[in-house]
Amino acid sequence: MSATDLDTAPSRTPAHGAPVPTLGHVHLKVANLDRALGFYRDLLGFELMERMGEDAAFLASDGYHHHLALNTWETRDASPPPAGHTGLYHTAFLYKDRADLGAVVQRVLDAGYRLDGAADHGVSEAVYLRDPDENGVELYRDRPRSAWPRKPDGSIKLSNQRLDIAALLAEARREQS
Repeated sequence: MSATDLDTAPSRTPAHGAPVPTLGHVHLKVANLDRALGFYRDLLGFELMERMGEDAAFLASDGYHHHLALNTWETRDASPPPAGHTGLYHTAFLYKDRADLGAVVQRVLDAGYRLDGAADHGVSEAVYLRDPDENGVELYRDRPRSAWPRKPDGSIKLSNQRLDIAALLAEARREQS
């Protein structure tokens, strides 16, 4: 969702009466700010909005003040948390279409990152990997809402089918040429 969308998003109140929030930003603890910027800015395509020396950086898309914050306040040169502990499972980043998703996946592969998985969820196509600090990352694109699979009662039917990465990358290459 862009900053403009947030300004014009309709306000909804569910039956329980609490206001419905919109996700504003994610703030990650990292060990090395330059390394994290190399991943999130240079590979995934976020724009650097502000940097505070070696302590913090704020990144965004569409000119928003920040969607993603990175800091080393408590974690400079720290190791990732051990597996099997609570914490953030992954942060998901939405790309506008299949060609853009394929292009960013190719960039992360070219940079030497290993994919943890890839899935076709019916409503979206997603690729999973780890950032330099072992934070889970999902790169995905949504299908048009009109194409989302539905159950007989009209609710969304999510799935977890294999995503053909080779086809995704080939389509991205065709789009770029």
